[in-house]
Amino acid sequence: MSRRAKLIMIQGTSSGAGKSTIVIGLCRLFSDGGYKVAPFKAQNMSSNSYSTPDGSKIARVQAIQASAARREPDARMNPILLKPLGEYRSAVFLDGRFYSEMHAKEYYEKFVLRQGFFTALKALNSLQRENDVVVIEGAGSPSEINIAKYDIANMLLAQKARAPVIIVADIERGGCFASIVGTMQLLKTAHRKLVKGFLINKFRGDITILAPAIKEIQILTKKRILGVIPKIEFDLPEEDSLVGRRASEKVEDLSPESWNWQIDLVARAIKESADMERITGIVGL
Repeated sequence: MSRRAKLIMIQGTSSGAGKSTIVIGLCRLFSDGGYKVAPFKAQNMSSNSYSTPDGSKIARVQAIQASAARREPDARMNPILLKPLGEYRSAVFLDGRFYSEMHAKEYYEKFVLRQGFFTALKALNSLQRENDVVVIEGAGSPSEINIAKYDIANMLLAQKARAPVIIVADIERGGCFASIVGTMQLLKTAHRKLVKGFLINKFRGDITILAPAIKEIQILTKKRILGVIPKIEFDLPEEDSLVGRRASEKVEDLSPESWNWQIDLVARAIKESADMERITGIVGL
């Protein structure tokens, strides 16, 4: 019988909510559980790339996620990389190789659904044939209704791949509960059904004060809060330009050994704070 990996998709209520970090932790935890794991992000806009052993270019955070999964970085883990050039133009890398420079309008209207989505699905299908679990990272927010029909990195992908979704919200910035409810309200009915729960990320303080809000949110959304993840102090290179930390540093200059203890730190925090038994059940393991 051929292998067909289980899927779990981590989306966020916004950029910077902590999707990448949660994927890092889950990749390590599933790997620790004896599963063969791979990360995946269909489309990533990042100025910071990583060169795989065969010279392919992927977003550097996917290289860290591969390390968390104890895997060699692979172009299939990030089949579409967009490197911003300014003036709404990007260099498009497809399957790790430079493809073209495109304006955002051209990318959305002529490329993303005709070729980009096909390329992403082909890469995901290939990873599924070789692994037990693929942990998928979304991009930005799934409720950007202005680009929803082109958004192959979020709900279009989840629906096509039949991937259960967990949505991460950043409580450090404020507005966490409103962003959870608002995200659900803006999703199509079919997409809401894919959402299996939420993770609250970057919390500082006494978790008991969140209890009334968590109860209310679960009533309003009819979805569970699967964990409250504390603010984790780590020094892995960030991806989003929104974050602004270590933007000039190259992952190639850091050894996997230097990432490992920090990956384990993230994984331990998630293991201790999230309902991993329920999350594992959502994955279907």
